[in-house]
Amino acid sequence: MIRVLVVDDHPVVRAGLVGLLGGEGDVVVVGEAGDGAEAVTLAAQLEPDVVLMDLRMPQLDGAGATAQIVRARAATRVVVLTTFENDADILRAVEAGASGYLLKDTPRDELVEAVRAAARGETVLAPAVARRLFTHARDGAERPTARELEVLAAVARGLSNAQIGAELFIAEATVKTHLLRLFAKLGVDDRTRAVTVAIERGFLPSP
Repeated sequence: MIRVLVVDDHPVVRAGLVGLLGGEGDVVVVGEAGDGAEAVTLAAQLEPDVVLMDLRMPQLDGAGATAQIVRARAATRVVVLTTFENDADILRAVEAGASGYLLKDTPRDELVEAVRAAARGETVLAPAVARRLFTHARDGAERPTARELEVLAAVARGLSNAQIGAELFIAEATVKTHLLRLFAKLGVDDRTRAVTVAIERGFLPSP
């Protein structure tokens, strides 16, 4: 079972998400939080696999709560679920260690699949968010950094985020941040495609 913590300061939204996920046989909602501070406390107590995290909340916002949750327990994946898609919000969530960024108009089936993907350690991005990250990277530095290419080379060897972090002596959340930036720079939304495109562009050697 995938254990999920739902975090949103609107009770109606929380109830809707709980109801939506409750019908899935492999997902169980283990808790609800109405602000970021409560989310950090419950995440430590309940040890969920996935946290669905709103961004704009009282006490502590979603990015701040994400950073604390990921730092305390790297195995917990945080997926931001919000109505906001401006560059500053997206980048703050990525920097905080979020495993994904979805919008609240995401169709039900896609949201459920995103929860499953996050629980597997995959990155999930709404198409609009992926485009914004790509645009941000394109307008800045398109070429991956040396560290990002080290991470991607490890991905190409089949290593998990945790294994990459251990090999490179960096936190797993930092590995995820490097991957999200790589996805944006390469214009892709998954690990396999990132490796393929990097090889095509000459960033990585052919196998």
